[in-house]
Amino acid sequence: SCDGTQLCNCSSMGLTFVPPGLTGKITTLNLSHNRIKRIRSQDLQQAVNLRALLLQSNQISSIDEDSFHSLGKLELLDLANNSLAHLSPAWFAQLFMLQHLCLQGNTYRDLGGSSLFSSLRNLSSLHVGNPQFSTVRQGDFEGIHLLDKLWIDGVSLHQYQPGSLKSIMTINHMIIKLRNTTVFSAIVRDLLHSVSWLEAREIALDIPAEIQLLRVMSSSSAAKISLKQALLTDATVPQIVSILEDMPKLVELEMTNCKLSGTGQWEIKIQANQSQTLRVLTIDKLSIEQFYLFTDLKAVEGLVSLLNRVTVTNTKVFLVPCRLSQLLLSLEYLDLSANLLGDQSLEHSACQGGWPSVQTLNLSQNSLSNLKMTGRSLSHLRKLLNLDISQNNFGEIPDVCEWPKSLKYLNLSSTLIPKATTCIPATLEVLDVSANNLREFGLQLPFLKELYLAKNHLKTLPGAAPIPNLVALYIRRNKLSGFSKEEIESFKKLELLDASSNNFICSCDFLSFLHHQAGLAQVLVGWPDEYACDSPLAVRGEPVAAVHLSIMECHRSLVVSLICVLVFLVILILVAIGYKYHAVWYLRMTWAWLQAKRKPKRAPPKDVCYDAFVSYSENDSDWVENIMVRELEQACPPFRLCLHKRDFVPGKWIVDNIIDSIEKSHKTLFVLSEHFVQSEWCKYELDFSHFRLFDENNDAAILVLLEPIQSKTIPKRFCKLRKIMNTKTYLEWPSSEEQQDM
Repeated sequence: SCDGTQLCNCSSMGLTFVPPGLTGKITTLNLSHNRIKRIRSQDLQQAVNLRALLLQSNQISSIDEDSFHSLGKLELLDLANNSLAHLSPAWFAQLFMLQHLCLQGNTYRDLGGSSLFSSLRNLSSLHVGNPQFSTVRQGDFEGIHLLDKLWIDGVSLHQYQPGSLKSIMTINHMIIKLRNTTVFSAIVRDLLHSVSWLEAREIALDIPAEIQLLRVMSSSSAAKISLKQALLTDATVPQIVSILEDMPKLVELEMTNCKLSGTGQWEIKIQANQSQTLRVLTIDKLSIEQFYLFTDLKAVEGLVSLLNRVTVTNTKVFLVPCRLSQLLLSLEYLDLSANLLGDQSLEHSACQGGWPSVQTLNLSQNSLSNLKMTGRSLSHLRKLLNLDISQNNFGEIPDVCEWPKSLKYLNLSSTLIPKATTCIPATLEVLDVSANNLREFGLQLPFLKELYLAKNHLKTLPGAAPIPNLVALYIRRNKLSGFSKEEIESFKKLELLDASSNNFICSCDFLSFLHHQAGLAQVLVGWPDEYACDSPLAVRGEPVAAVHLSIMECHRSLVVSLICVLVFLVILILVAIGYKYHAVWYLRMTWAWLQAKRKPKRAPPKDVCYDAFVSYSENDSDWVENIMVRELEQACPPFRLCLHKRDFVPGKWIVDNIIDSIEKSHKTLFVLSEHFVQSEWCKYELDFSHFRLFDENNDAAILVLLEPIQSKTIPKRFCKLRKIMNTKTYLEWPSSEEQQDM
């Protein structure tokens, strides 16, 4: 469970004891959220270089006294939320370097009978107490002189010996959780001059008689007071205010998750001198059940003129009285976010003369709905620099608005505005219009340095010309498909661009631009982890930096063109080869052969009407027609011959005429000559004889050699002609007339 830095995380592993085998290399050991019940002497003996030991949220009820003696370098020890019923000073005797010790959430009722922390000279923060913790005695904190934070969980604390905390000279932040006002008063008395920030939790300040016990606080030199989950009433508020106003060094008052029972009808008018030091007031989540009946706060009008920072949030404020606003003369920062201010109530709250020095105003998460009216209500605030009116439901935005001329920062995020108009002041240096319904942005803002456009519907970067001084652009989670080098370079002063989480189309140009811009990584926020492709589909979700498209994907048009050219060339070559080697002829003959194959091999006897079909070249027609045909047809008995000139059926396909004539003839008579082997149709006729007659191994073919033919002149495809001429007897027409008669 250990990493390279020797941090061993064994949290939530169901361990019931400290695992063996711990070595001196370990610096951090996390054993929290297990079921360990006991820490033994030998468990941590070898972990001599341990700096942090986390044992919180176990079931530890027993620790051997020398369990931590070897941990001389330990700086953090967390034993919170265990079952320790007693604490022993021997545990901490050798922990001279310990800075942070947490003992909260156990079952002990006191800190033991002796000085528990006397050896912890370097202790910086200490957390003690639990719901059963009831007693603090003198000497419990002996040896501690300086603490950054002291946290005492004492909801049941009812016995406190005065002087118990007096030995601590300085405490930067004191957190005490208790309900007993008497004990709280005694603790404050001990810490009058040692605590800088006093934080009280769950204290009940609802009984006027008990508030007098806190009068000692008026002598405290604390600079900050925090009340959390405190209970106040109309009867006790005047006394508390009087005590706080008298504190000589109080600068900041903070109230969080407190409850005020009443409506401001304070029984005794606040009689207090205005604090000359109090400058910061923070109220968050103050619960007032009948807030709608609350008074106009006239009782505190004389106490607010020196405040320069006021925060009142999540408190259902629906109005600030005009008179009170006018008396906040020194106020520079006002936060009224997450309240119920509407357009009319804001106009009254920010009346003429109200908030005269305000520079920062936060009105986010209220009930404002009219942007033009909001601008007009605030236009008289001459010193206003920063305005946050985000998360209000404006919906529409006018073309013209009135704003303070000093305004530099405007937050209009999450206000449902559909477009950016000239209502937005041209004086701005920072504009936030994130999370709206913007589809474009083209405002002329010559002084703008930062522009926030996240979570809109923009498909392109805004133009650079209207915002020439832009330094930072945030446009994440829009619908950007990409951006180019020219678009980025058009922003002359751009130092930071956040365009992550968009619908990037990972085109080749876009990828090439991102991969080859070394300086771009310094400009892009979230690069490269938060930049992913949305398309093409094959790389959707892949980081842009890891995507490298193929040549086909990058230059699709060029590749398709090249493929087309190559296919054309291949076809051209095939045509040339086919022409040279008579491929077309073979194809045509194959088709004719297939047609012929469908017919019966022999025609019925009744269909045979010729003695012979004569196949010859037209160049030999004179000899055929005047000599051979005449002799045969005038013989006794005469032969009936089929001649293409005379007997082919007009309008019928030539190939069919040839096939039919061969089938209807007893013989096929070929008149061979040089012209014959060069004739296209003679080739067909000879081939059909191959298919139909020679395959039957009969003597239906008669060859008459009209003139000598050299073998090399016979085409190779006439292989059967060569074979017949070499194996069978054929007639040869002689040149002498005597032999011709024979």
